[in-house]
Amino acid sequence: MARRTEEEYDYLFKVVLIGDSGVGKSNLLSRFTRNEFCLESKSTIGVEFATRTLQVEGRIIKAQIWDTAGQERYRAITSAYYRGALGALLVYDVTKPTSFENISRWLKELRDHADSNIVIMLVGNKTDLKHLRAVASEDAQSFAEKEGLSFIETSALEAINVEKAFQMILGEIYRIISKKTLASSEPGPGPAGGIKEGKTVLVSGSEANNTKKQCCSA
Repeated sequence: MARRTEEEYDYLFKVVLIGDSGVGKSNLLSRFTRNEFCLESKSTIGVEFATRTLQVEGRIIKAQIWDTAGQERYRAITSAYYRGALGALLVYDVTKPTSFENISRWLKELRDHADSNIVIMLVGNKTDLKHLRAVASEDAQSFAEKEGLSFIETSALEAINVEKAFQMILGEIYRIISKKTLASSEPGPGPAGGIKEGKTVLVSGSEANNTKKQCCSA
């Protein structure tokens, strides 16, 4: 695919990463947006985000991926964090059963604060730690099916399924948005207009560019 500038895109989709602290959310973000992984990465303080422009079903999508701290003391940011999000990756660590048990709580919080039509994907991260696995794929798959979520396992360290996970969720968001656009009778500048002008996202592209290298700078 020919490389495009950051500002050339048809749609802008905000996707949030949620889950316990230490499950690898920041490394999923950095692997997808910059193809980087930091073994020394520290817990995220507050919120950070990065962007990546890619092609989904022939359209140029600018994905704005938000990452927040999983610690309880940062939960006051929830409403602003979820506002305008079209997708969410609900992340747990396959070596930490507690992080999987807490998924129900994160899912409830997401459903309380986010748009009711948000696309949610359950992500089991750190599959490279095979000898330490404590959460069976079957259990996670069963939970995802019960809750109506898509499910995938990833390794940010080995770059396994990270690209696929984001492509899947962005593709699903695109299909929902394009159907809504076709069904909408509202006057507007065309199928991409409302999204491109920032209807669903509060942060401008220039701010996204300024913050995209904060992760893993330590």
